[in-house]
Amino acid sequence: QLQLVESGGGSVQAGGSLRLSCAASDYGGSNACMAWFRQALGKGREGVAAYRRDGVTTYPDSVKGRFTISKDSAKNILILQMNDLKPEDTGTYYCARAPDGTDWRAALGPSGYNVWGQGTQVTVSS
Repeated sequence: QLQLVESGGGSVQAGGSLRLSCAASDYGGSNACMAWFRQALGKGREGVAAYRRDGVTTYPDSVKGRFTISKDSAKNILILQMNDLKPEDTGTYYCARAPDGTDWRAALGPSGYNVWGQGTQVTVSS
């Protein structure tokens, strides 16, 4: 069974950068897309970046131009590069996988994802 393990979280000041990694036990099989989500204290889980099997990516307006999702296929690692971080980016960041049949138009919503990592904390101070 696919397992996802995130790393790279930490504490930075506003304007700083962090690089998150998601190591997968197996990126083969029916992976329609992979994504990063975050959850702030007391709030729901929101998508911040999604990567479709063919390399197409999507981001919400709140992080567009600051976050970049990519995949190192040789190492089975999904990466989220986060630049110009803001205090509102604080939260627990999760890596997730959606299987074949997932609607790409809903790629930034959590409902289509059936495998999740344990999360890594990102804290941005002002």
